[in-house]
Amino acid sequence: MKPVITIEYCPKCGWLLRAAYMAQELLTTFADDLGGVTLRPSEIGGSYIISLGEEKIFDRKDAGHFPEIKHLKQLVRDRVNPEKSLGHSDRP
Repeated sequence: MKPVITIEYCPKCGWLLRAAYMAQELLTTFADDLGGVTLRPSEIGGSYIISLGEEKIFDRKDAGHFPEIKHLKQLVRDRVNPEKSLGHSDRP
């Protein structure tokens, strides 16, 4: 069974579009590696947490910023398909 990513976002902060954009990017890049991306509105203000299965891979509050899509793709790739090339996203 392929892993599923969950993006938990604060709806009061207006972060649904950001979460939807990141979901689209991940689904496009990892079409063969993911079972899906779930968007979950959080009840906690300011929350923006990205998990792969049960593993939290990014938390905006811990990092102090939102993830750049390049970095997020690298985090996901390293867990679901370490051999996958991300093209320009692999460059520093």
